[in-house]
Amino acid sequence: MALETGPLLLLALSLGLASAQKTLEGVPVQPGFDAHKVEGRWLTIRLAASQARLVSPTDPLRLALHSIETRDRDLELVLFWRGESVCRRVSVTIHPTGQPGQYQGSFEGGGSMLVHFVSTDYRSLILHVHFEDDGGEVTSLWALLARRMPGDPEWLGQYLEYVREFRLQEAPVFNLDGNPALPLAPCTHLQAWDPH
Repeated sequence: MALETGPLLLLALSLGLASAQKTLEGVPVQPGFDAHKVEGRWLTIRLAASQARLVSPTDPLRLALHSIETRDRDLELVLFWRGESVCRRVSVTIHPTGQPGQYQGSFEGGGSMLVHFVSTDYRSLILHVHFEDDGGEVTSLWALLARRMPGDPEWLGQYLEYVREFRLQEAPVFNLDGNPALPLAPCTHLQAWDPH
């Protein structure tokens, strides 16, 4: 019996990997992307993920994007991690892959990320982040960002099409109004945003 299930399991894994690759290749990037124009403060309008555990109200995503900065050809994502009573600044440097609007990076604790700047007019931005941890678990995260609240309804419509197409689950959204130069900030500056 074990010999019969072995090839089936291998086939299922192969099809799953092929499907994941097809999904990643199906993610568009902004033609003529200019990294310097995305520099600055961004607010998260909507957020969706491929992993249900990341969108649970009891265990929400604990990162809030604050801004994007340029470092020569690299980009630095300035995030804040929300913990008990404090928020800690986390900076992630991503490097160009050679494809316009596509960057890659890794985390100190392990794992890698591939970032696609899907679409932008530099006032609104649809961002796709493909995370892979050291164990091989893959998570897709999609974000609709804007320079001001509440954001442009046309961009929301475009974003929601991706949410449907990639079968994502919406996640809680947090934005930080604190000073990004501070390594720690009180969590009172981390504000929940209900886009509905």
